[in-house]
Amino acid sequence: MNTSSDTLLVSRDGAIATVTINRPEKLNAINTATARAMSDAFDALSADDDLRVVVLRGAGDRAFGVGADISEFKDVRNSPDQAQDYEDSWGTGLANCRHPVIALIKGYCIGGSMGLLPETDLRIAGESSRFAIPAGRLGITYGHDDIAKLKRLVSHAHALEILLEARQFDAQRALEIGLVSRVVPDDKVEEEVYATAERIAANAPLSARWHKKFARRLLDPAPLSPEELQEPYACFQTEDYDIGRAAFANKETPKFKGR
Repeated sequence: MNTSSDTLLVSRDGAIATVTINRPEKLNAINTATARAMSDAFDALSADDDLRVVVLRGAGDRAFGVGADISEFKDVRNSPDQAQDYEDSWGTGLANCRHPVIALIKGYCIGGSMGLLPETDLRIAGESSRFAIPAGRLGITYGHDDIAKLKRLVSHAHALEILLEARQFDAQRALEIGLVSRVVPDDKVEEEVYATAERIAANAPLSARWHKKFARRLLDPAPLSPEELQEPYACFQTEDYDIGRAAFANKETPKFKGR
């Protein structure tokens, strides 16, 4: 599958898909059309049982993205009601994707683009990457949901440091506070991301989807239901379990089917 729009590219290589925010002339700033296209793309990818991993990136080497496109704020974010509609228009496709998602981060990762990171599962950045949420410099307030998402990755104190100082910080600092999973030399980012994607794709896809689902569920403090507590045992009636067990016994590489 290879699809594209003016501002979003979706490509497929076997079990690995890549979603590229394609506005390099704007440092991959996300306008409303791009946000909607990205949500729709992730909805479609999530429904594809043959897919195993998705890589999310920005076009070019200068930026993963510099956040929401401020040039359209006067028209689409000029009152509380408009702002609510604007936030809703970004959709939930990335947040609800069943498959593991890896963020490939080069260059700037600012504002709303950095706000995408908590919806991804692994985040691999180049050494020269720069991060910030400059909302305070624009008179913008992050809402409860956005702060809660940020706190999936960093501590309460670090979330406030990011929001209150509104300053840029480097990739090493992002690694120290847990915002990114891994930092590699700039010229090795793509190699590292796709090697990671290949390792994930080689494993049982049902296991990956369940692990992602369960980890996300544990962010909710509500007690697990009896049905939820039983769900992990469902893996023992899958074809993939039989394949994995037989391959281990025979010292072979398993070829999982996602069933």
